[in-house]
Amino acid sequence: METTKILIGYAVYLPVALFLTFYVSKTLFKNSKVYMLDIFKGREEIANATNKLFETGFYLLNIGFALLIMKITVSANDYRHLIEALSAKIGGFAVYLGIMLFINLYFFFRGKRKAKENQRPAPFQPA
Repeated sequence: METTKILIGYAVYLPVALFLTFYVSKTLFKNSKVYMLDIFKGREEIANATNKLFETGFYLLNIGFALLIMKITVSANDYRHLIEALSAKIGGFAVYLGIMLFINLYFFFRGKRKAKENQRPAPFQPA
């Protein structure tokens, strides 16, 4: 495949992958503040700090993965194959982002459940 078409592929893939990552991250971590406040019993400072750490890790994992899978190889030298390669690459990355979103939600719900378990008084045990 000629270099120009490969560069076009990268010029399309990178902005789309970055946009998807930022959009999913913004949506997830804007809405997860409620869970963090519940987990940390209303202590806003630690809830925001933890949420920001999760967000930073989310960016690092997803942008790193997007860059790792960036290589585009197409055997035929036409735009149809380039578009097919891009759709497979972007579609695969979107599925990966969805999985990461649900993994983060699992951690938020698990933290909320643990926080609720820690709030319950210990069962009475006679001596």
